[in-house]
Amino acid sequence: MKEVRLSCFTLVALIIMFLNHANSESQLLHDQEHQVLMRIKHYLQDPSFLSHWTPSNSSHCSWPEISCTNGSVTGITLVNLNINQTVPSFICDLKNLTLVDFSNNSIPGVFPNYLYNCSKLEYLNLSMNYYVGEIPHDIDTLSSLKYLNLSYSNFTGDIPSSVGNLKELRFLALQDCLFNGTLPDEIGNLSNLETLDLSSNELLPPSRFSLSWTKLNKLKVFYMFECNLFDEIPERIGEMVALEKLDLSQNDLTGEIPSSLFLLKNLSVVYLWGNKLSGEIPSKIEASNLTNISLSKNMLTGKIPEDFGKLQMLMEFKLNMNNLSGEIPQSIGSLPSLVDFRVFMNNLSGTLPPQFGRNSKLQSFQISSNNFIGMLPENLCYYGELLTLTVYENSLNGELPESLGNCSTLQNLKIWSNEFSGNIPSGLWKSPNLVNFIAHHNRFTGEIPDELSPSISLFDISYNQFSGRIPPGVSSWTNVVEFIASKNYLNGTIPHELTELPKLTKLLLDQNNLTGTIPSDIASWNSLVTLNLRHNHLYGQIPDSIDPLPALLELDLSENQFSGHVPSLSSRLTNLNLSSNHLTGKVPSEFQNSAFDTSFLDNPGLCADTPVLNITLCNSGSQNSSKDSSSWSLALIIGLVLAVSLLAIVVLFLVIRFIRKRKKVDNSWKLTSFQRLSFTESDIVSSMTEHNIIGSGGYGTVYRVNVNGFGFVAVKKISGNRKPDRKLENSFLSEVKILSSIRHRNIVKLLCCIHNDDSMLLVYEYMEHRSLDKWLHKKIKPSSLSISGSVQHHHVALNWPKRIQIAIGVAQGLSYMHHDCSPPIVHRDVKTSNILLDYQFNAKVADFGLARMLIKPGELATMSTVVGSFGYLAPEYIQTTKVSEKIDVFSFGVILLELTTGKEANYGDEHSSLAEWAWKHIQLGSNIEELLDKEVMEPIYMDEMCHVFKLGVMCTSKLPDSRPTMKEALQVLLQSGESYSFGERNSVGQCDAVPLLRNSKREHKLDIDVTQSVKTINR
Repeated sequence: MKEVRLSCFTLVALIIMFLNHANSESQLLHDQEHQVLMRIKHYLQDPSFLSHWTPSNSSHCSWPEISCTNGSVTGITLVNLNINQTVPSFICDLKNLTLVDFSNNSIPGVFPNYLYNCSKLEYLNLSMNYYVGEIPHDIDTLSSLKYLNLSYSNFTGDIPSSVGNLKELRFLALQDCLFNGTLPDEIGNLSNLETLDLSSNELLPPSRFSLSWTKLNKLKVFYMFECNLFDEIPERIGEMVALEKLDLSQNDLTGEIPSSLFLLKNLSVVYLWGNKLSGEIPSKIEASNLTNISLSKNMLTGKIPEDFGKLQMLMEFKLNMNNLSGEIPQSIGSLPSLVDFRVFMNNLSGTLPPQFGRNSKLQSFQISSNNFIGMLPENLCYYGELLTLTVYENSLNGELPESLGNCSTLQNLKIWSNEFSGNIPSGLWKSPNLVNFIAHHNRFTGEIPDELSPSISLFDISYNQFSGRIPPGVSSWTNVVEFIASKNYLNGTIPHELTELPKLTKLLLDQNNLTGTIPSDIASWNSLVTLNLRHNHLYGQIPDSIDPLPALLELDLSENQFSGHVPSLSSRLTNLNLSSNHLTGKVPSEFQNSAFDTSFLDNPGLCADTPVLNITLCNSGSQNSSKDSSSWSLALIIGLVLAVSLLAIVVLFLVIRFIRKRKKVDNSWKLTSFQRLSFTESDIVSSMTEHNIIGSGGYGTVYRVNVNGFGFVAVKKISGNRKPDRKLENSFLSEVKILSSIRHRNIVKLLCCIHNDDSMLLVYEYMEHRSLDKWLHKKIKPSSLSISGSVQHHHVALNWPKRIQIAIGVAQGLSYMHHDCSPPIVHRDVKTSNILLDYQFNAKVADFGLARMLIKPGELATMSTVVGSFGYLAPEYIQTTKVSEKIDVFSFGVILLELTTGKEANYGDEHSSLAEWAWKHIQLGSNIEELLDKEVMEPIYMDEMCHVFKLGVMCTSKLPDSRPTMKEALQVLLQSGESYSFGERNSVGQCDAVPLLRNSKREHKLDIDVTQSVKTINR
């Protein structure tokens, strides 16, 4: 018994000794780990976000950045803290570390291979940093890794084949890097892999879908969009039995969609849009969990399979922009989860399933540009969530569903070019969120209502059968930008209230039965660009108040009964038609040129001094002598002859004296005019004094010259008192060549050029408000602004309405250069200092000294050197000197960011810019509202400012193909309140009324369904 007691005592003693030793070792490990953590804090220069890491606070396992297991540190998470040092090389002194997350920082350098010392590491996230170089080929040293995320960095070269040796890997994300090497087949050896994201690696060489990857039978998420994939999707993709989400969009895949794809039972998301897939869609569909399908922008043919009607969970269904034919299966109209339905631009026909919208909360219904017949389904807005109804260019008929009159959510109604008839549902006119009401070329009847939705911007009811008067309530349409009612049966007079629409840019009331006169008080039409009243019964004199309208470019009053003289009209007009009226007198001299040869026809009382107008010459009529002319005496005649001769001698003497005097000043100046001028070269040269200098730079000097009878002009003197160098001469010739050949209201007007052997002068219209940068970045003082010599401005800050007006103006000018000029013109130096503002703050693009004409749209021209301004230069232009329209888009995006944030283009340090700053915040998921310019930000403008900011981010995408065209960007600005969408994926982030980015961490392309340019935009 004694021995037993002794043994028990010994055992207890041993246990106590073991526990004491374990506690001692545990305390020692705790202290060592605490010291390592304090070294990490010191290495990061004691940042404020680690202020709670103190020596006295020994409970480091409670720190939010640290995770522990059994009292030992196993994880460190330092995310989104703007760390700009490398990961500490001694971090693996934390011996039990299994998780390292330093994502969303600014860490430079190459991959930290000292992490190989963390032998237990299972989770490594270094994404969204500034790593460069290649991923090391011995990365498989981290053999325990289950999670590896190196995305959104600058890694280059190959994706190493050794990645395939990480057998435990479940998650691999390498998207949005700069890889330009090979994709390893060995990825197919990752038998435990569940998520693989290689998307947005557009620098990869063209490659095929690797057959070995089909062995990934545990893979659930596979994203490989924008990776230069080509050839066919292998049929063996059906072996990836666990697949749930597949995105292979925006590649060059060809061939048919594998029949095995839609047999995958777990599949929920399929994005194959933006490829070159052909053939028919597989008819057998067993993937009953499908929620999102986009096969748009391919070359698919055949019918829409009936089996799609079985997908009870389907929310997004996009087959637009293919060559599909046949009818829409009736069962698709009954799907209970359908939210977004798009089949526009196909060859579909037949009637629409009547159940659309009755069983699901439909938000977008887009079926335009097909061959559908019959009536619209009655219940499209049954649940009151419909945002977009786009059915134009079909053969739909009958009346619009009465239920649309109760659809308060509707933002876009695009139903033009059908055979609809009857009255518009009364509530539809007043739908509170309706922005675009486009119903032209139908057979609608009834009268225009007195009250219209206050949100409507574009109102087009032309080519219908509307009758009655334009209601006096039109004065409440204060947000209408375009009012188009051509070719109807409208009668009565033009109401005075119509002149009270301040935002109106286009008014088309031609081919109606309007009578009376044009209202004389139209001063509020400051934004009006186009006025067309052709083919009515209007009479009286054309009011002089038309002349001061600052934006008017197109005026058509033909086929009416106007009388009196042709009023004084602005020389800015690009289109003028006053034909077929009863006008009399002489055509003003500014219109007596070939540009207006059809502007004054069929006005018997009009005459001109030139035959180019194709009307009566003013001196061609018979001159009947007075009967009493014989009473003139011979003496009087002789006296008159002598007097005239004497006067002629005096005049000749003075002229010769004047010419001799003037030759001393400018005997070698030569003037080339690009329009009718009332001044000479001497008027310009003699007025260029130091007192008139308003700007200077590397190009030379700019003067403000007051020319009698013409007003102020701006004169750019390229060089002076020496032979100009070749670069300046080329700049001069480039600007003259381009500006003399184009004419647009948002491009500065070149009046003439003057040159001699020593200097080159360009004479422009004068812009009273100078350049945008001086207003936007507070480089201008009120006292420096004067019109006609007197100070008249006191407000320096540009409010948001003026800023969006300027953005639209710049976009219109650049869009004209890129899309309407042949050949297209690339500016190459778009920046705020080259955006000039007139008295009404209308923007005009200026300084074309670096502009380049392309041979064809989309051409890549190579320049010998990079020219431009820091912050505005597109990355591909800096790296390759390649020139395309997309470098102007990048610069325009920077201007949008300046307009929305108030910051300058070079905001940041010497290695960053405003564009990079904006992208960084988007990647971090920042609240956009906090980035906007507080000086102009008001709640009423918040959404619009957010939308424009996002557009600026899109335009400054580092990849040219990811940027919109200028035409697309312009459409977004013009329809900023419209429910447009970008890309094909869901969007998140702040200001989400009009989402732009697919998510806050990546960029993508525009996919806008705009009115008549949809085929151009969605190519």
